[in-house]
Amino acid sequence: MNRWAEYRFKTGRVAKNRVVVPPMASQTADEEGFVTENTVSHYKRLSKSGAGIVFVEYSHIHQSGKGEHNQLGVHSDKQIEGLTMVSSVIKSSGALSGLQIVHVGGKSDSVLTGSPLIGASSIAVPLKSSALETPVEATMLQIDELIHWYVASARRAVLSGFDILELHAAHGYGLNQWLSPVTNQRADVYGGDITGRFLIIKKIVKEIKEKFPAILLAVRLPAQDHFQGGLTHEDMVWVVRALESLGVDLLDVSSGIGGWRRPKGKRGQGYLVEDAKILKDNVSIPVIGVGGIKDGDFIDSLLVDEKVDFAAVGRAILEDPVSWGRENLFKSAENEKITM
Repeated sequence: MNRWAEYRFKTGRVAKNRVVVPPMASQTADEEGFVTENTVSHYKRLSKSGAGIVFVEYSHIHQSGKGEHNQLGVHSDKQIEGLTMVSSVIKSSGALSGLQIVHVGGKSDSVLTGSPLIGASSIAVPLKSSALETPVEATMLQIDELIHWYVASARRAVLSGFDILELHAAHGYGLNQWLSPVTNQRADVYGGDITGRFLIIKKIVKEIKEKFPAILLAVRLPAQDHFQGGLTHEDMVWVVRALESLGVDLLDVSSGIGGWRRPKGKRGQGYLVEDAKILKDNVSIPVIGVGGIKDGDFIDSLLVDEKVDFAAVGRAILEDPVSWGRENLFKSAENEKITM
């Protein structure tokens, strides 16, 4: 198997190769989270890489879960028109279009959200570089609202024509905060052991799969938190087996509660691939590997060794999508049928 191999999902959708453009914040939306001309141009540019799947950056499902200025939103039906333009420009390249959705929970600030931060527990999300606000522990009513916001945003993704919907449960954002024992120390059914901490994700996934079975559902999650007292490999093996049983179609394995940056001591390309391999060995659904991956030959080695099913190339494609595609996808004789 190599980077040019197709992948056919059970819904019939086909990724034309094993290269993924991961979700990367572009800050091209307007302040209300609406798509702009710059947003469409940005994803048209990324799609010129020739990647088989192109994900749209983390898009907030509600104002209370906004993580930064000019962040894309998927919290209003009025945003469907713009999001449709983005999904269309991606699909016109022959790629599958993915939309990542998020509520950042305690990883924001109340000035940005306009309201107190909502967290699994009243515990600040740990950051190495700075201190974040302490969120308010979510009430049962707020948990119900949060689930509703995710499902409503999934509906908008479907109406916008996206092939894949990805729940962001990594990098210390909202759903990661619910999973992690560092930030979830609740005493009710949504806390305690991994089964309780997983419950909100279980309810979100179950409802999305029941209501929108045609869209592929992905989850971005860590294989461990890379943080003392956080999620372990054992925890996350249990989680991915549960996600597979719920019908999740794709796993996107990244970093955990400590954030997206390279963990200490990790060097070279694919620094989170070994984490991904641990999860891949415990499920039959495809797994995306990430972590500073830059060149096609390295991707081929990962696929031949069956460490992952897809490889995400972020910064290298962001820097120059056309040149990256020319050097790593389009120049192959096996792939002459694909044109720029």
